[in-house]
Amino acid sequence: MTSTTRANLGEIFNFTQYLMEANASRPNKLAYIDDYGRLTYSQLFENVQKLAAGLESLGVRREERLLLLVQDCCDWPIVFLGSMYAGIVPVAVNTLLTAEDYAFMIGNSRSQTVAVSASLLPALEEAFKICNQQHGHEVHTVLISHAEAGQEQAFEKNNPGVRCVDLATFIGQQQPRTKAANTSADDPGFWLYSSGSTGKPKGTLHSHGNPYWTAELYAKPILGMQESDICFSAAKMFFAYGLGNALSFPMSVGATTVLMAERPTPVAVFKRLVDCQPTIFFGAPTGYGGMLASPELPSRDKVALRMCSSAGEALPKDIGDRWTKQFGCEIIDGLGSTEMLHIFLSNKPGDVKYGTTGKPVPGYEVDLRDESGHSVPDGEIGDLYIKGPSAALLYWNNRVKTRETFQGEWTKSGDKYIRDTDGYYTYAGRNDDMLKVSGIYVSPFEVEATLVQNPAVLEAAVIGFTDTDGLVKTKAFVVLKDGHQATAEELKLFVKDRLAPYKYPRAFEFVTELPKTATGKIQRFRLREKEAQAHS
Repeated sequence: MTSTTRANLGEIFNFTQYLMEANASRPNKLAYIDDYGRLTYSQLFENVQKLAAGLESLGVRREERLLLLVQDCCDWPIVFLGSMYAGIVPVAVNTLLTAEDYAFMIGNSRSQTVAVSASLLPALEEAFKICNQQHGHEVHTVLISHAEAGQEQAFEKNNPGVRCVDLATFIGQQQPRTKAANTSADDPGFWLYSSGSTGKPKGTLHSHGNPYWTAELYAKPILGMQESDICFSAAKMFFAYGLGNALSFPMSVGATTVLMAERPTPVAVFKRLVDCQPTIFFGAPTGYGGMLASPELPSRDKVALRMCSSAGEALPKDIGDRWTKQFGCEIIDGLGSTEMLHIFLSNKPGDVKYGTTGKPVPGYEVDLRDESGHSVPDGEIGDLYIKGPSAALLYWNNRVKTRETFQGEWTKSGDKYIRDTDGYYTYAGRNDDMLKVSGIYVSPFEVEATLVQNPAVLEAAVIGFTDTDGLVKTKAFVVLKDGHQATAEELKLFVKDRLAPYKYPRAFEFVTELPKTATGKIQRFRLREKEAQAHS
């Protein structure tokens, strides 16, 4: 599959050039709507070509990196696609991290240029200070998205040797570069950093061909995305899921995308669903749960949704059922990863089985294996491996993790799954999260999915702890809905009535929120660290 499909793209393939050609017939079609205005496809690509020329004038060379630290707005796709058009490699990073995280990523990626939102400039400046205290950095130019008065001069004064300019002004000064870099489908296209749900992020290198395949194999045949769609993703574009939702998917068919810079709170999402009338919404289970619990949830007649998508973590059946009842449209739950770029295991419209992650997306192969590497039969938990054309090239500067994850044509996901006799796959947890209680594996997700069926429970996270006898038991951290109450004993009985007796949590802790990544994934390792400190 992989060698054949890559050959189909030809010897020369530049992803940005591909999108330009795909949308050449719709120059006046609206490509993006953001908090500042609107951008047609012709305006977008003119800015893309100008930025590419500008980066070349700065001396940024092919395959050098550009750190992309910009909140979701029209500048994001301009910088991302403009860099790739010139053969430069954008490194898209989470906009909700600390200066220490950015210092690591600047040094790890050896970025020459940074594009940054004006509101994030203080964090970048602090990151530069940290870099200078350690091993220095290679950044020579900072481009500010929506710069505020005096920001450029103040930044240059505090960072001698670094040029700082307003992005819009910089683009406006350039003549368009009319020819794309002669990249191939296998050339480095861009980086994404892993979300950090299991610890330190890893720079994941993707090729120019990879986003093409996610659109061809998932957006078009599974989601049925078309030019008339208006897409809105709560997941940001620095996230692999969000990148497909808001860039490669809609642009591959000439659709329109709504971008939102602020965090995807229920109120913020509702505003876009009502005001912009998107037809496809992309979210995560945590977000769907929060919206359903909000008293401001809009009625069905206020929105134009024809389909919704979910990824990040497995979607609980209860949330899917309640959402469909509220809005009359399905949530297409799927599994993707930073390493595979987007979804490779998914439910399908008209064939949604809530509580499962569906079946393999055609074009991908999936295998469940035991600890010895042998395929497991239906009904048994196994490690999930994937083979398909959108797999990343490697983790930057991390040979050990690269070899652990990318094993020939197969990618080890780190997830555990069960396949039923009908071919549907059900999430059983992360490898790092699995618990062995009384000699039997327990999936934390199964227990969590049961707990959130309780009317009083908004969210739950389950980890293992060692009791006074040295035995592993389960502990649940629970967030209750506003105005609801529940006791540990009530929740224990609730789980016992629905699962095997050994699976119920032995301990409970009620909390106001759970630690999560910016993409909504629960960071159970943070809870394990907290528990270890409490017993040290």
